[in-house]
Order: sequence, then structure tokens, then C-alpha cells
Amino acid sequence: MNAKWTQENIPDLAGKVVVITGANSGLGFACARILAARGATVVMTARNITKGNKAQADILQNQPNASLDLMQLDVGDLRSVHAFAAAFKAKFGRLDVLLNNAGIMAIPRQETVDGFEMQFGVNHLGHFALTGLLIDIIVKTPHARIHNVTSSANYTGTMNFDDLMGEKEYSRWAAYGQSKLANILFTLELQERLTAAGYDTIVNTSHPGMVMGNLQTNSVAQSNTRMEAWLYRLTEPLFAQDIKMGVLPMLYGMTAEDARGGVFYGPRWLNVRGYPAEKKANKEAYDAATRQRLWQVSERLTGVHYG
Repeated sequence: MNAKWTQENIPDLAGKVVVITGANSGLGFACARILAARGATVVMTARNITKGNKAQADILQNQPNASLDLMQLDVGDLRSVHAFAAAFKAKFGRLDVLLNNAGIMAIPRQETVDGFEMQFGVNHLGHFALTGLLIDIIVKTPHARIHNVTSSANYTGTMNFDDLMGEKEYSRWAAYGQSKLANILFTLELQERLTAAGYDTIVNTSHPGMVMGNLQTNSVAQSNTRMEAWLYRLTEPLFAQDIKMGVLPMLYGMTAEDARGGVFYGPRWLNVRGYPAEKKANKEAYDAATRQRLWQVSERLTGVHYG
């Protein structure tokens, strides 16, 4: 792969339809802006439609000819996920790229409206359900891609199947790491199943490294731990990269001609910053039994079956 791949290497995306969860801010917003500039029709989804409208207007102000749609979607609410999937399929006949990007990081224990621990529910289960509800239109679209955004926190994550929802014991960072490991497990299992079924869909995953103003900042803002806030303020100027670089692993996985399925991409330098490169994930991600168990649990909890 190109050792210094940038957004300038993105091919023409005219005629392509892209769905981005969490498109109103941060990495999702940056991807929406860049992909629209390359000619894609970008469906921006947002939990808060007012914030979504502002994000859409911000892009159109600089790109008045951008093809943008805005649709409401709360991946932490399965009713919203079902409603979005139905509305999308009623409006569009193809889906070239699904970017599962929306996420929350290291928050105190909360539950979704469906009773799931919030981080596991939003970061994994909601996107598992969304992908499953859109999979029919995805596999009918030639050379479609599904890209799941994870985090370097996957390396410290482990699947605690005996207490997935943190009801017995809860650590906000352990819960976050588990949800980010789940993103990779889901990616690898879905790619294996689609390949076995004869589809050409590519499923891959990435993490952005340490990005200024991304989820890390929001998490620290919610933290009551002074040491954690102090450490982040100390390390951010040294290691964090701007969002223009942070989105490159995502953009590579979604658009690069030589991007591969079942691959984990991240920043080249110490998994923290730099141009995109192939990376090794937490070794637990490569355990077939763990992947299959998570798949079965996810189908049971969401009620969404891929067939």
C-alpha cells in the first residue's frame, strides 16, 4: 500500500451512496465533507437532527453542489435503527459504503432505551443491527464496503460474556475497550461469512490514533479524575494529530482500491499518528470461537438475524 496515502488519492465517487453514522461532528463530519467533495451522495445521520442540520449547512456553505441527505438515527435505540433502515431502503436503491462511526467513550454506567450498557449498545449492538438491516441492499451493490471504526482501546479490551452489560462490576474504560474489541470481532466474522456466501463486499476496520478534539476530549470533559485530565492535557500536544490525518485510516478502508477485507488499519507511527498502515489487533480478535459467540449473542440481543 502507498506509504503516504492521503485524501488526494481517493478516487472519483460519483454515483456512489455512502451512509455515515454520527456524521454531525468529529471524524464522521470530516469524512462526510471529504467524500462529498469526491462526488459521493452522502447520507449524514445524526441522533440530534438540529445538530445534523447545522453540520449539513456547514458543508453546503463551502460545497454548494455537494449531494447530501440528512436522516435521523440513534444507534442506541433499536426502534430508531429499524426506522432508519426502512426509510433508507425506501429512498435509495444502492449502498456502496456504510461507515459505522458513531460512538461514545468511557462514560459512567448508563443504559440504552433497550436496556443495554450504553457503550456496548451504541458502539457495537446498534451498528450490528443497522448493518444487518441494510445487508440485503449492501450485498446487491457491486463492490460495496462496510467500515467499522474502532479504537486503540481494543488492545486492552476483553469480551466478558458473563457480564457483558457491566451489571456485576463496571469500569468505564473496560466497557469501552470491550465495545471496541467487539467492533473488530464483528468485522472479521462478517467478512468471513460474506466471503463464504460468495459476495464481493469488503468489510474492514480502523482506528484514528490520537486525534485532537475527538472522543478523548469529550471523555476527559466528563471525567471526575483530575489525574486523567492532567495526563491527557500533557500528552495531547506531544502525540495527537489533527483530524485531517486522523480520518485517513477510515478513508483508506472505505475508498482505496487496494484496501482489503478483514484488515485493521491505523496510523503508521506507534499506532498513534501518521499515514494509514495495516495493523495487528488484540489477539482475542482473531479467535474464531469468540467471534462466533459474539455474533450469536448480538443476534439474540438485537433480534436482527443476517440469515
